[in-house]
Amino acid sequence: MQIFPAIDIFGGKAVRLLHGDYANMTVYSDNPILIAQDFIACGAKNIHIVDLEGAKTGETPNLALISKIAACGLFAEVGGGIRSEDVAARYLDAGVGRVILGTAAVTDPALLERLVARFGGKIAVSVDVKDGYAAIRGWQENSSLTCDALCQRLQDTGVKTVICTDISRDGAMRGTNRQLYADLSARYAMNFIASGGVSSMEDVIALRDMGVYGAIIGKAYYTGAIDLKKAIEVTA
Repeated sequence: MQIFPAIDIFGGKAVRLLHGDYANMTVYSDNPILIAQDFIACGAKNIHIVDLEGAKTGETPNLALISKIAACGLFAEVGGGIRSEDVAARYLDAGVGRVILGTAAVTDPALLERLVARFGGKIAVSVDVKDGYAAIRGWQENSSLTCDALCQRLQDTGVKTVICTDISRDGAMRGTNRQLYADLSARYAMNFIASGGVSSMEDVIALRDMGVYGAIIGKAYYTGAIDLKKAIEVTA
């Protein structure tokens, strides 16, 4: 299983939100590059980055910083406001390995089709689940698509990687929704990355044992609830 330690960026700083709420933000570091270097020291090969400002504007305000993080030698996947071919290409040209569409994948399926046709496996989609439906626009509203309906559409479009978040678990340190990822991994041929609530080594081991492709470790790294080095060792 692949481990993706996470950095959420706002104002050039590494932060974490609770349930995606910008009013509930904790700043963990003024220097995200130092955090990325610590990930490498722990044995990480990958990194999950969210540009929280980009998520609001649809632009790339932290592109230079993200490019420097990717240059550290990690496979970087980036999400946050990717709503056009131009923005996706900008990130990929800057050394990012994979870009993640969120709301745009739900509201603009034609864009997703174009991006998958152009960039193939370098395009991933974030499926953010709230009450069984795919949430959009910063998790502020539910779409008309259930999680399953969206995943089927993504698979039919040729998407290879899905980052799936149970919003109710995100940042809450209540454990991850293991049953959700077991069901999705069994039902679809895509690679699923578990996100939201991965808060203990028990979570990591359970996801590994059920054959989930990857797991994002966010708040649990910053609070020390998960030893990143051990998590990488047990999933290698």
